[in-house]
Amino acid sequence: MKKRELFSQVIHMEERIGILHNELRDLKEQLAMLIEENQALYLENQHLRECLDEKKETTAKSSAEKQPSESAPNVGEGYDNLARLYQEGFHVCNLHYGSLRTDGDCLFCLSFLHQK
Repeated sequence: MKKRELFSQVIHMEERIGILHNELRDLKEQLAMLIEENQALYLENQHLRECLDEKKETTAKSSAEKQPSESAPNVGEGYDNLARLYQEGFHVCNLHYGSLRTDGDCLFCLSFLHQK
């Protein structure tokens, strides 16, 4: 009888370990999503702070110099924005545009940025 009880305890423990393993896997997935969202929000916050600083500088310059020609957009501004987004960790290629780069450099993005 003791052997049966021991065997049933082992089976019960194995079932509990399986349930805990599934819960751990779910928590791990949720943690990965939270880390990715946190990184995206951090990069967006950093970008917004830089934009705010640039806007403050531009406002200070334009009010000091009173030159309307500074408000004209630069010719390479779109390319510069895409290159900056890529440096901040986002895809700029047509396959994954806007998603976070997690595996290092993307060959599609690099080929897009180096087109002439």
